[in-house]
Amino acid sequence: MNSRLPKISLRAWFAILALGCFALVAAGLGLQIVLRLAPCPFCIFQRLLYIVIGCLALLGLLLPIGRKLWLILIASLALAGASVAGYQSWMQAYPELVNECGMSDPTTIERLVDWLGMRWPDLFLATGFCTSKEWVFLGLSIANWSFLAFSSIVAYASLLWINKKN
Repeated sequence: MNSRLPKISLRAWFAILALGCFALVAAGLGLQIVLRLAPCPFCIFQRLLYIVIGCLALLGLLLPIGRKLWLILIASLALAGASVAGYQSWMQAYPELVNECGMSDPTTIERLVDWLGMRWPDLFLATGFCTSKEWVFLGLSIANWSFLAFSSIVAYASLLWINKKN
C-alpha cells in the first residue's frame, strides 16, 4: 500500500507534533498574559496534557524503537483531552445545568491542578471559572479550539500509526 504521507521520516513527524503541542501551550500562556485571562482547572489540565503529549512526541523523536507505545499513549491522552475540552465546551454552552469547577467537592483533576499550581503558579495556577468564555475567536471559545486541537492530535497519531515504517 502506498503511503499517503509525504516522504518525511517518522522521527520528523514526532518532532512536528512536539513543536505543535509546545506551541499550543505557549499560545495559551501568551493569551493568558496579554489578555489577562483567568484559566480554570480544566484549562490547566488541558495545558498539562499538551505538555505531556509534547514530551511523549519528543520520546518518539529520540527513542523511535518505542514508537508504537508513544503513539498509543499520545492518542489516549489526546482522547482524554478531547473529552475534557468537550465537557468544558458543554459547560460553557449550558452553565445553568452544571456545578461550577471549585464550587463542590474537588475532583481528581482539580486536586492535581491545585497541587501543580502551588508548585509552578506561572504555568499551572487556576484562577478562573470553567463555564466562562473569556476569549472567543471565530465564534469558538478556547475550550472549543482545544477540542479541535486534541481531535487533530488523535487523527495525526492515527495517520502515523497507519503509515508507520517497519
